[in-house]
Amino acid sequence: MSKLTSPFKLQSSSRSLEAAARWAAEQALAYASEGDPVGPWYEAALPRREAFCMRDVAHMSAGAAVLGLGAHTKNMLLHFASQISASKDWCTYWEITKDGLPCPDDYTSDDDFWYNLPANFDIIDCCYRQFLWSGDRDYLQDERFLHFYERSLNDYVRRWDRDGDGIPDHVQGEGRRGIASYVEDSLTPKVGGDLIAAQYAAYSAYSAIARLRGENDTAAHYGGLAERLRLIYDEQWWGEPNQRFNAAILQDGNYYTAYYLSAHYMPIYFGLIASGEKRALAVNDIKRNGVSNVEELSHLPDVYYKTGEKDAAYEALLQLCNEQTARREYPEVSYSVIGNIVTGLLGVKPLADRGFIEIAPQLPSGLEWVRAEGIAVLDNQIAIEIGDGMAKVTNEHGPEIQVRAGDRLLAIGEGAAAAMRLP
Repeated sequence: MSKLTSPFKLQSSSRSLEAAARWAAEQALAYASEGDPVGPWYEAALPRREAFCMRDVAHMSAGAAVLGLGAHTKNMLLHFASQISASKDWCTYWEITKDGLPCPDDYTSDDDFWYNLPANFDIIDCCYRQFLWSGDRDYLQDERFLHFYERSLNDYVRRWDRDGDGIPDHVQGEGRRGIASYVEDSLTPKVGGDLIAAQYAAYSAYSAIARLRGENDTAAHYGGLAERLRLIYDEQWWGEPNQRFNAAILQDGNYYTAYYLSAHYMPIYFGLIASGEKRALAVNDIKRNGVSNVEELSHLPDVYYKTGEKDAAYEALLQLCNEQTARREYPEVSYSVIGNIVTGLLGVKPLADRGFIEIAPQLPSGLEWVRAEGIAVLDNQIAIEIGDGMAKVTNEHGPEIQVRAGDRLLAIGEGAAAAMRLP
């Protein structure tokens, strides 16, 4: 596997952060390749399996974008999109090898394969996020993507929704085909909290895509479906006695009330829980109960940055990079670290739909300053320095960009820099 390079570098008042970013960038790039039959790709599954799976790619895509691997992500997403089929009940291949084939560890035939039901929805949400980062209108216009979106949000939902409530579900006895959560254990729920969260995110993403395509009626329809799921989750899934959202619906129709890993943190990750007391309780629940493996740990910085828990997010970032952390070589770890350094710590939020980049950093207590350069975003390469209540943005390469911090919007030409006071 050929090793690629990236101009991304980080300097900071914290040597620990510098070491973490250096390790993560080197590790992530070691998993990227361009010379295989599948086309440009990066390993996004168990190491040495030489494959990429849907959940991992969706989560790793932000870190990949920072490192300039957007074309790799797009190629992999197109492979997933192109393999959706009626014979697989509108699933695609959960995991694809470097040769462009379904991974034999997960796939035997169209009647026998591994599949987690949140996956189609996760990919749709990822595609929209990749558009916002890159401005690549193929995510809005390519017929392969559009076919995948429409089949997933219609045929896929109808096929897997056996009780008519508009939410896919798992039926006991179906085995590995159509697992109703990203939690992979013997509980086999009918619906996991992460499934309804991913479906909500997909509806919201496709509503935005439709609006950008000028399809306002379609946008309103899917926006309405997203709001319906949000209300169902908020009103029906909340367990007042336990002061937490229920984790899953079991096969007998009862709620599973115990803490259930991704079924509890994914609703925050996907934005299903509106800010407020319930979300604060959900975050504290995650802090108390934690995670069971490094894949789950790699999601905690996302969750904490989304909820303004900057110290907890920073602690999780450094833990992911610690040499003592078991299985830190899992590809999702290094990509998550790079993605969260830029989107969370530095607060970079590209909004291609609105034509600017938003900056809202979340430096933890005790971190004086941080500077990252070589960040790939939109059609540009930028550097950002945060410290003393200021953000300095340099347009290292590319056309003029618009950058917003608080209510101030500045245009920065190629080779120029601008300093902005943070709110």
